[in-house]
Amino acid sequence: MDTQKIQELEPRALWNNFYNITRVPRPSGKMDEISKFLIDFGKNLGLETLRDDTGNVLIRKPATKGMENRKGVVLQAHMDMVPQKNSDVQHDFERDPIDAYIDGKWVKAHGTTLGADNGIGVAAAMAVLQSTDIEHPTVEMFITVDEETGMDGAFGLKGGLLQGDILLNLDSEEEGELCVGCAGGLDATMTFEYDEEEIEAGDAALQIDLSGLKGGHSGIDIILQRANANKLMFRLLKEAVTDYGARLAQYDGGNMRNAIPREACAIVTVPTENIDSFIDFVNRKRQQFAEEYKGVDDGLTLSVKKVDLTAGLLPEQVQDDLINAVIACPDGVFRMITEAPDVVETSSNLAIIKTDGNSVTINALLRSSVESRKRELAEMFSSLFSIAGARVEFSGAYPGWNPNMQSPILKTMCDTYEKINGSQPKVVIIHAGLECGILGTNYPEMDMISFGPTICHPHSPDEKVSIDTVLLFWEYLKQTLANIPLK
Repeated sequence: MDTQKIQELEPRALWNNFYNITRVPRPSGKMDEISKFLIDFGKNLGLETLRDDTGNVLIRKPATKGMENRKGVVLQAHMDMVPQKNSDVQHDFERDPIDAYIDGKWVKAHGTTLGADNGIGVAAAMAVLQSTDIEHPTVEMFITVDEETGMDGAFGLKGGLLQGDILLNLDSEEEGELCVGCAGGLDATMTFEYDEEEIEAGDAALQIDLSGLKGGHSGIDIILQRANANKLMFRLLKEAVTDYGARLAQYDGGNMRNAIPREACAIVTVPTENIDSFIDFVNRKRQQFAEEYKGVDDGLTLSVKKVDLTAGLLPEQVQDDLINAVIACPDGVFRMITEAPDVVETSSNLAIIKTDGNSVTINALLRSSVESRKRELAEMFSSLFSIAGARVEFSGAYPGWNPNMQSPILKTMCDTYEKINGSQPKVVIIHAGLECGILGTNYPEMDMISFGPTICHPHSPDEKVSIDTVLLFWEYLKQTLANIPLK
């Protein structure tokens, strides 16, 4: 672990801003502190600063001398972060600062998400506003709320607020890539309702814990074929019910719709005479799962222990319908893009499953860059869970971002990148969701592109940002601003 302070990294203005952002709690849905932080920042610079009805923050800075005749630029990012932590870490995302540190060529966090997604983008935009030596046209820093939980800020943006002609989205995660398109998404919620049944006399309660999975971003990392804690646990439950007379009492797996679930916990009852054989069964499943995901999820752990009896059980029919539906439910990569076979077109993430004594709620995030494929996947979920007896609802739909390969800013940024690095950047369409598609609905003439430094494993405690690429990203941003086309 490096003893150098994050604030001493280059470029210092950007890293100092990022460090200050890590001090401000900002999980999705809790935006008051980070909003105040950004508003105070803009006002302290003497810049026009406002907050719209949705909570998005906008700060305007006039063009530097000689750049007044260039097109205006919107530097766009989001202020919230995904709150994920390892089970052995004590951290309250609503109160505690992120414990960030330098590890060689990376900045990481101790056992939690780092928030480089999208704190680095926010920090870069702040540094542009602070600068006195960067050439740039009129700049608007536009920072949205709650991107990670439904893109609420982008949906809430009204036409006429932004004045720029070009939008630079600072939320991509691979240096050397220019993103010109992304997948759309849709939230699926399936609910089984029930009245608990009494536990049979002579049964004992056992708690099964699955943890240690890598998880990750349900868009970017879905292609890595990592284990889904919910899918694994329900495979186990299917055998437990069939072969050991188990009954499901409680379940809690996953906690964010856009994060591949890393942990799951189930409480079951089994006949007392089956306890020893059931424990042996769980140990065998641990070995089986470890072998299946060897080299992919090597940290996988599966344990079982006796616990106190719970209040009641899921009715057997509901339990069986739930288990069968989850096992049959599509999860992971569904289809690749034909013209770009290394890019995911359509996927689903069986993200969250929870019981509360009256119902089981299942949340999934469906993604596709093709609207009809997204609808096809939604129809599969609807058909499957309706047959199983669940109520199915869809919400939070957001459009994909269709690429414009004739984009003037794309040509400018390709030329600028080649001048700096001696090579062309990679122009990509990503499977993650970006706000550009939504923002474009009210600003259809705005020229958009997304780029950023290398951030690995966002939405998981393994998140880390490459120090060297942050410097490259910063230089690229500065040169891009200096070469913005004329009006």
